Amino acid sequence: MFVDEIVIKVIAGAGGDGCTSFRREKFVPMGGPDGGNGGKGASIIFKVDNNLKTLIDFSYKKIIKGEKGINGKGSNKYGANAEDIYLLVPAGTTIIDNESNTVLADMTQDKEEFVVALGGRGGRGNKAFATHDNPAPKFSEKGEPGEEKTIKLELKVLADVGLIGMPSVGKSTLLSQISASKPKIAAYHFTTLSPNLGVVRLKDYRSFVMADLPGLIEGASEGVGLGTSFLKHAKRTKILAHVIDMAATEGRDPIKDYKVIRKEIEEYDEKLANKMEVIVANKMDVASSNENLKKFKEKYPDKLIFPISSINNTGIEALLTTLMDLLEEIPDENLYNLDVEEKTYTYEDDKPFKIHKEDDIWIVEGEKIEKLFKMTRFEEEEGVLRFARKLKGMGVDDELERLGAKPGDEIQIMDYIFEFKG
Repeated sequence: MFVDEIVIKVIAGAGGDGCTSFRREKFVPMGGPDGGNGGKGASIIFKVDNNLKTLIDFSYKKIIKGEKGINGKGSNKYGANAEDIYLLVPAGTTIIDNESNTVLADMTQDKEEFVVALGGRGGRGNKAFATHDNPAPKFSEKGEPGEEKTIKLELKVLADVGLIGMPSVGKSTLLSQISASKPKIAAYHFTTLSPNLGVVRLKDYRSFVMADLPGLIEGASEGVGLGTSFLKHAKRTKILAHVIDMAATEGRDPIKDYKVIRKEIEEYDEKLANKMEVIVANKMDVASSNENLKKFKEKYPDKLIFPISSINNTGIEALLTTLMDLLEEIPDENLYNLDVEEKTYTYEDDKPFKIHKEDDIWIVEGEKIEKLFKMTRFEEEEGVLRFARKLKGMGVDDELERLGAKPGDEIQIMDYIFEFKG
């Protein structure tokens, strides 16, 4: 089963908790802090595997969750890192943030990797907080939560040349003649329901990849028929080989067919419409094809046209040689302009907080504050005091006072409510 689009949820593992501990040894009455840090949570990493051709494996597991890092222990024992989760995808897979519709990565190279959700860093043990002013801190951190995202995976097949055209014009037959691909061939519309790839090898040992893409009909750019399932895959190709039934065996007009498909491509994507195109005038073994080809050339004198017969295997060698020569002149280009920053751990960030009032409660929101909240042990008095100091240092107290908060007002962070001291 060919699956080329799917939505999944990924949840990276939280970091392990830091430990609050003090040395307890004989003859050491004032043992110092020795709580170790927690281990890193499992990251979710995509990796390209050229042996895969579909995203079907993700149909059976829509939520992927990483393990939490191991908690730190006393005696300066650090928790172990959780093992990262690697998800294998075919080359040509695009990873998209489903909420913002932002392209996160476009994976085209074998063994290429992309960290889609970073595991949380381990919480620091009390040993890590020891300072000259506070040599025996009685608090530690919980592990940082792992990143959580809902993402869409889209597979756009990797091919140098894409065969396009109306249904039943001979695309599958052509591909079967020139490569080892064995696509399903029959005399009815939409025989090809998914892209078929074939490696074309020339007599001079050069080679390229050709894809027989699902047939187009009028309205495809708006989702009619197989719609954008074809157009999506065509975007990666360097050359569009437009196959036309020049014999009009089904009573269609070759010129009208060409106009219809060009219109759908232009309405779908300007970049796709500007790709190099050659016309493959197929079924030239039928008598009526010569007159139709003459009319087509008169209508489109500037088009690069190759008369062929897939059945009789005539004209194909000249077509393939020209396609190969053209491909060698066309530079590689990225489908997306991505500026991906390497994911790293940070103890502080500069993301602003927001404060608004609902009824009589002040709501404080912000990624930095929420992360600090989740990593604070509120059962430890020093941990609570540190949390309050951090909020004050960020300017939360000053902003609340500026907005009119009074001592005794209720302040909500996430699902918890505190009393404002002022």
